[in-house]
Amino acid sequence: MGRSRKKKPFYENVTITDVGAEGKAIAKVNDVVVFTTYVVPGDVVDLQVTKKRKRYQEARVTKIHEYSQDRTEPFCDHYGVCGGCKWQNLPYDKQLFYKQKQVTDQLSRIGSVELPEITPILGSEKTTFYRNKLEFTFSNKRWLSFEEIEAGTEFDHLNAVGFHIPGMFDKVVDVNKCWLQDTPSNEIRNEIRKYALEHNLEFFDLKEQKGFLRTLIVRTTSTGETMIILSLFKEDEEQREALLNHLNEKFPNITALLYVINQKANDTITDQEIKVFKGRDHIFEEMEGLKFKIGPKSFYQTNSEQAYELYKITREFAGLTGDEVVYDLYTGTGTIANFVAKSAKKVVGIEYVPEAIEDAKINSGINNIDNTIFYAGDMKDILTEEFIGEHGKPDVIITDPPRAGMHDDVVKTILKAQPEKIVYVSCNPATQARDLNLLDECYQVLKVQPVDMFPHTHHVENVVLLQKRS
Repeated sequence: MGRSRKKKPFYENVTITDVGAEGKAIAKVNDVVVFTTYVVPGDVVDLQVTKKRKRYQEARVTKIHEYSQDRTEPFCDHYGVCGGCKWQNLPYDKQLFYKQKQVTDQLSRIGSVELPEITPILGSEKTTFYRNKLEFTFSNKRWLSFEEIEAGTEFDHLNAVGFHIPGMFDKVVDVNKCWLQDTPSNEIRNEIRKYALEHNLEFFDLKEQKGFLRTLIVRTTSTGETMIILSLFKEDEEQREALLNHLNEKFPNITALLYVINQKANDTITDQEIKVFKGRDHIFEEMEGLKFKIGPKSFYQTNSEQAYELYKITREFAGLTGDEVVYDLYTGTGTIANFVAKSAKKVVGIEYVPEAIEDAKINSGINNIDNTIFYAGDMKDILTEEFIGEHGKPDVIITDPPRAGMHDDVVKTILKAQPEKIVYVSCNPATQARDLNLLDECYQVLKVQPVDMFPHTHHVENVVLLQKRS
């Protein structure tokens, strides 16, 4: 006979007191930390515990008794469903407050290094329509709201194009208007849905791995260029040609209209052949007079205007005089490398994705920059003592790693290279703090500047300047 499950606790009239890791709201009940979502400090709520651990619990809000003064009305119809923009219920100044606090807490607690006074976070001028890239999923399993289920409504179809529901990989919320990306993103997505329904095109079935329409990527630039990448699960030339011709006629200003046939079990297209239906195979972004080529597989910061602010801080922290050899680690399409090149003697960029490195080289070429050199491969394999011996000891290292931070071998090589300065750009202050701790034996943190790239989310970028200890 199996053990009976203990009933999980239910707490009434609990005050939310703080915001913690991953943007979750925090309450304390009998000295136990309880994490929950979609509420803000000052809210008084009832909580049903869903997960119980020794040191913490997770719970869902069942009722809000009292609303905090630090609360604002969410503006998106899909708030609380699609899983994005969870901080819409917080005024923007409070979002910045908690992001600054996150940086301070993580650098202090995880990094355990001596810190200067942390500069106030640089907020984003735009808090809506600030992204230049979004990916949407087609699904024949639309997420149904509680009200729809309770009403027992029957539907002709359950097709949807939008975002995956958190924790339900095969359910997609049908998005009408997304506030993250400006025109023509919403118009194009809604037009494809309308056409697909009118022409009985199959939406993808993730569990059964069948269907026609799979994903849609929309990329835009501040110069008004648009890239569309339509991912299809199978080739049907007649249907594909008809749909893409319709898009071309409806939106003649699309700069790059691309498609890919992806029959893999996952949605990633970095290893797939992407074909041009109309226009170019790339778009261009501009920054401070420089042009940057962005291909369908290229990484580019998704908030173009705030990326410019981030790169200006990076360049300022580097303090280049024109005589320095600079290594730009995790260079992507060479944006930072080319951005600082005019102030350096030589810039060496390293990146894992070969296509991105090809774009980086092109970006140097189209901007008449001749003091950059780029290499593709795994950072820990390329950045070796032999490599440094060949290309010169770096005076400054700029590093902008993925969320996981830098590999231990990369940190060790940096310590051996002994650059005078390190400018560490991070999208994850927790892993940045860990790496700062590893660098602490030889480097002192001189400046810290948080930057908000993603309003209405808990995500925050952070730039740190390290100076070699004397």
